[in-house]
Amino acid sequence: MKRACVIGWPIGHSRSPVIHNYWLAAYGIEGEYTAVPVPPEELKNFLQNLPAAGYVGCNVTIPHKQAAFGYLTVRDPVSRAIGAINTVYIRDGETYGVNTDAPGFISSLVAGAQSAGWQQTPAAVLGAGGAARAIVFALRDAGVPEIRISNRTRSRAEELARAVGPTAVVADWSSRNDVLAGCGLLVNATALGMDGKPPLDIDLAHLPTNAIVTDIVYTPLTTPLLDAALRRGNPVVDGLGMLLHQAVPGFELWFGVKPEVTPALRAHVAADLEAAE
Repeated sequence: MKRACVIGWPIGHSRSPVIHNYWLAAYGIEGEYTAVPVPPEELKNFLQNLPAAGYVGCNVTIPHKQAAFGYLTVRDPVSRAIGAINTVYIRDGETYGVNTDAPGFISSLVAGAQSAGWQQTPAAVLGAGGAARAIVFALRDAGVPEIRISNRTRSRAEELARAVGPTAVVADWSSRNDVLAGCGLLVNATALGMDGKPPLDIDLAHLPTNAIVTDIVYTPLTTPLLDAALRRGNPVVDGLGMLLHQAVPGFELWFGVKPEVTPALRAHVAADLEAAE
């Protein structure tokens, strides 16, 4: 029986097991997918012992995406440029890392927004961690003309902007409300607003009312940011879509079948989230 897992610290919020076990049952595959809490000081050892522990791979979530990059072989040039990974797989006894957050984010945005207008206007991205890095690179490659990055630690935003190139500009965290002017897309790529985390403090007054607002947080599914956006008429895309779409490549790498993101899967995971509230 093939075994895979998701690792993070903490890990209780993850719904990756719900997704992958749904697919295992749907495709009649004998396998197992679990959530494993791994503290930062144990990350390197866990990844290096993944094959010996009987795993075919794992997903990596906060706060390990950038740290894990340094412990693995990363062959994909996009993942190397991002400098963070979220999916680990084994081939011929060697452990590899890849980033599926970038294509997962774009797929979710396209499916959820039903509009490509965001590609022609500036975008504001809050955060500079592993998920934010993937999103910023994805937006650059999708042709977004300007990406405004704002992070509580400015130096991390500056490092990300240098890696992305002239498309990316940095704004102080204290200026995060002002940089929303003229944007067609706002992305919260921080954990702020997640259950158990501090709220995201932001004023949407300068954001155009036709701008798309999306949040990578999916616990709760409708975050305070999305709720505020909906109340002022902005279209929103919740974090569940990115979670579902980024999961597809990993499942195929581990279990040999490319799964589909269907309305039934989304409803299944959404029901699990609602039950957990």
